Amino acid sequence: MFDYIIVGAGSAGCTLANRLSEDPKIKVCLIEAGPKDTSFLVHVPLGLIGMMHSKKMNWRYYTDPESELNNRQLFWPRGKTLGGSSASNAMCYIRGHAWDYDHWASLGNKGWKYNDVLPYFKKAQNQVRGEDAYHGIGGPLNVDDLRVKNPLSVAFVAAAKQAGHYYNSDFNGVSQEGVGYYQVTQINGQRCSSAVGYLRPSETRPNLVVITDALTTKILFNGKQAVGVEYEKDGKRDVVNAKREVILSGGAINSPQLLMLSGIGDQTQLEALGIDCRHHLPGVGKNLQDHLDTLVVTREKTFHSVGFSPVAMLRSLKGAVDYLLFRKGNFTTNIAEAGGFAKTSPDLSEPDVQFHFSPCFLDNHGLNLWQTVRHGYSLHVCNLRPKSRGWLSLASTNPHDAVRIHAGYLSHPDDIEVMLKGIKLSRQILAQKSFDAFRGEEVYPGKAIQSDDELRAFIRRKAESIYHPIGTCKMGADNMAVVDSELKVHGLVGLRVVDASIMPTLVGGNTNAPTIMIAEKASVDILSKVEISYQQKKKTVGIV
Repeated sequence: MFDYIIVGAGSAGCTLANRLSEDPKIKVCLIEAGPKDTSFLVHVPLGLIGMMHSKKMNWRYYTDPESELNNRQLFWPRGKTLGGSSASNAMCYIRGHAWDYDHWASLGNKGWKYNDVLPYFKKAQNQVRGEDAYHGIGGPLNVDDLRVKNPLSVAFVAAAKQAGHYYNSDFNGVSQEGVGYYQVTQINGQRCSSAVGYLRPSETRPNLVVITDALTTKILFNGKQAVGVEYEKDGKRDVVNAKREVILSGGAINSPQLLMLSGIGDQTQLEALGIDCRHHLPGVGKNLQDHLDTLVVTREKTFHSVGFSPVAMLRSLKGAVDYLLFRKGNFTTNIAEAGGFAKTSPDLSEPDVQFHFSPCFLDNHGLNLWQTVRHGYSLHVCNLRPKSRGWLSLASTNPHDAVRIHAGYLSHPDDIEVMLKGIKLSRQILAQKSFDAFRGEEVYPGKAIQSDDELRAFIRRKAESIYHPIGTCKMGADNMAVVDSELKVHGLVGLRVVDASIMPTLVGGNTNAPTIMIAEKASVDILSKVEISYQQKKKTVGIV
């Protein structure tokens, strides 16, 4: 019997496991569907290319055909190992804009303003540059500067400045707008996932049990009270029980899937699959949002790009030696070394597009390895606050079957216009003189693609996810909300959701740091209730 069961050992789950088990009186069970994070692909930053291909450590989801994207099915990689997607992402440490959190609070979510959540960002962080008003030191998540910058990334920052964007050394400080180099979640040249930062220091605690390669199949209830979960490991089913709470931290896909499999969701949809509806919550799986990304790819003529060409492979031999001996060199690259945030209109109060510059010929998520033999560089741009919404639905009652993902990309007409402006900004940057020494021909969209209609058609043909799905168990008080401001599931007892699925709207940036912040905040809320319970017991004993 455990006090808390956490389902999913990703960005949020590892954070919760560490913080809750700090109290030796609290027994915690952490269950992860994937394996332990022992692969070098996890820990060597450049290994993220291999993580895209891994069937063992990546859920490798695909959307249903997207009607506004020429009925293409988009690839959605999600981490399936200790650390979750923090074990396979590009390690960019970005929190979003202060406006995002003030907006959450304006939707009725008390305690979620930027000034409310900033202390939890700082608590999580060990900022190598040092402590200040926006950054913390001593936290589990190491945030460092890039150890090596590719000459192409340096050219991008210079070109963006030439195009009129100003340099920003800290996207998480006073202002988000501008261009610069991303700080990364690395420590000594290795990836600092939530498993490395949070779970490693705590996994030897006697009050924390970690179960890997175990797919949670159902939440168990006694009436409206969650009392445990059923999971499958090595072909056998087993049960673990919780005295206090079951906490779902499976992410924007797996958390709503488990709720629906357990009879929590839209009653009509559940009963259509033969699932008894235990609790009608129509918002489960709805409100799906993601950052849609498009790109400009240019051939590169000086052979500085990262890839698998003969020149790049020779450089990689030196890089391997540098990495093994000094934890430096091109093996420490996060592929998205530089980037920034911009406004597509001067009337906007905050940036609405984000750039990720990759010093490589990066197309189709790197899945087409033959393309990386070419030398090139890629500038990705995404719409930070899409108005389009999608949803998830169960494909069957079998927990091994992937859900159906209806992302709804570009279903709102404003979204493609933001992306159109973003791709024009990208071209302006890449046309600057700082790229003159490197620039070959433009591959995507290609010099023949110039008119707005041609660019819109290109976006529909080539746009892809940049892997930031959120919102499917949204926080709020309206009838489509799944959890309240303490992340407790509406109408049920002893059940919380703590992961990116609770975000009511997308943040303006990458989602890993905000997800860890959410778990830091939730752990304080949970432990404060535990302390109250302890004090009440002491008073009761004193009275007796």
